[in-house]
Amino acid sequence: MYLLYCDETNLEERSGDFFTYGGIAIAGDVAQALSLEIDQIRAKFEVPREFRLKFNPGPKHLSHDEFISLKQAIIEAVARQRATLFISLILHDIATSPADARQNEINRVCYHFDCFLNRKKSPGLVLIDRFDDKAIDTHLAEKFSVGITGLPYSKEMRLSNIVGFHYSAIGQSNFTSVVDILLGSIRFSMNGFTRNDSKARDTAKKVIPLISPMLFREDGQTTVSELGIFFSPKVIKSNKFRATYQGMKDFFAECGVVVEQTITG
Repeated sequence: MYLLYCDETNLEERSGDFFTYGGIAIAGDVAQALSLEIDQIRAKFEVPREFRLKFNPGPKHLSHDEFISLKQAIIEAVARQRATLFISLILHDIATSPADARQNEINRVCYHFDCFLNRKKSPGLVLIDRFDDKAIDTHLAEKFSVGITGLPYSKEMRLSNIVGFHYSAIGQSNFTSVVDILLGSIRFSMNGFTRNDSKARDTAKKVIPLISPMLFREDGQTTVSELGIFFSPKVIKSNKFRATYQGMKDFFAECGVVVEQTITG
């Protein structure tokens, strides 16, 4: 059994930024050990037990550098347990709205997780970070009962390896903190590129290699599969926006992550 903890980042609609949705898959047989290790990391940095740990803000008693060390320790612990990260990103300039982008990329990440489970011959459970949307209950129920709809090669496809879709919230598990820290790190890195922030770009070259081992690759491959990082949509007709996507793909490569997907018009 794999647990997929999901979250979003860069929800604010801003030209040039990528909305990103992702999930971290944790094998059930290591989940307890990993959770206990994160408890130990929190204790080492004297994080109060009631503190809801996220990418930002950090505990008030920690300096900036100490908080970075805390997050790095958690990322490294998750990587050691061979957790698998799936992300899908879409430029706000292309998405019809942040809400639509979130719904579509939830679909995509869940589909990619199901493909991963098929390779692992294992069931999985999806835990979506709670957010305000009156349609989300219906959307998640449809994901379980129907699956993915409107595919180019099939009217609908049941995600038969996923046994349930549920909510989670920060503070209810160490793994909600994990996915927030991971996606926050990716957001910071990507925004460093899109906003031409040289300091953030330099930091990204240290952060992305820490996350790289978790990004899904097919067996025997060094490139990150489309299941691991997906640039949405598949075809980008605008030359201007396609250049932005290609630039982001090249920036990932500059940080040591070569993405398999071809950016095409």
